[in-house]
Amino acid sequence: MGEKKIMLGNEAIARGAWEAGVKVSAAYPGTPSTEISENIVKYEEIYAEWAPNEKVATEVAIGASISGVRAMASMKHVGLNVAADPLYTAAYTGVTGGLVLVVADDPGMYSSQNEQDTRAVARAAQVPVLEPSDSQEAKDFVKTAYDLSEKYDTPVFVRTTTRLAHSQGIVELEDRVEREDTPYERKFQKYVMMPGNAIRRHPVVEDRMRRLAQYAETCDLNRVEMGDTKLGIIPSSTSYQYVKEVFGEEASVLKLGMVHPMPEGLIRDFAAKVDRLVVVEELDPIIENYCRQ
Repeated sequence: MGEKKIMLGNEAIARGAWEAGVKVSAAYPGTPSTEISENIVKYEEIYAEWAPNEKVATEVAIGASISGVRAMASMKHVGLNVAADPLYTAAYTGVTGGLVLVVADDPGMYSSQNEQDTRAVARAAQVPVLEPSDSQEAKDFVKTAYDLSEKYDTPVFVRTTTRLAHSQGIVELEDRVEREDTPYERKFQKYVMMPGNAIRRHPVVEDRMRRLAQYAETCDLNRVEMGDTKLGIIPSSTSYQYVKEVFGEEASVLKLGMVHPMPEGLIRDFAAKVDRLVVVEELDPIIENYCRQ
């Protein structure tokens, strides 16, 4: 379309879902994620509902995915605890239609009863994570997440934070791409995780994460911006904006848009080019610990 519009991060996520051809969205409200569904419901092509809780929202999205359409579940970080039961199993079963979970973390606990890091849950569940840093990336990363979900047969997290959800940026709008529904097929060994089937799916999950790690090495979600090599910084999410505001071109930056799995080779190569390496991230030292390892 070429049209541009100023959007909140949550509004841009909803737009990305629409452009990606999503047909089903389920969510449980909770700041800073609430406005995602409040914007999705404006698109008549998407069936959108509030669920009784995050577990049900995730199960609705999983069911829609199994039926062959692209689906989304949205929640805040605390709600991911409620959704953990179906999430961990969905990581084993994989998807039919693309399946994306948007989880909004709340560093600083502006509207939450605790402060936890969704990336830690994703690592345990073996689900890839994309982290946009502004409204344009929020839209684009959602669309990329659906492509990855279907290509690698996996649920995908898009992790946001309060600052991203409620900040504004210029977003270039595109048309909706209608995706043909995948015909439903009964796949007992893929979707019914009795122990015998789960044992067979585990190597599939491990292989998927290896292939995603290879993808992370060269994808445009991760990018190097070389500046002064005395200092190298690895940020993700809105921390990238903080780094650029403070240092500008005075430091070299490896911006990670895909934070699980991480690109080992790209990180090693970047580290070798700078005198001092610093990681800037919100909440747990996920990237820092990976670099130390």
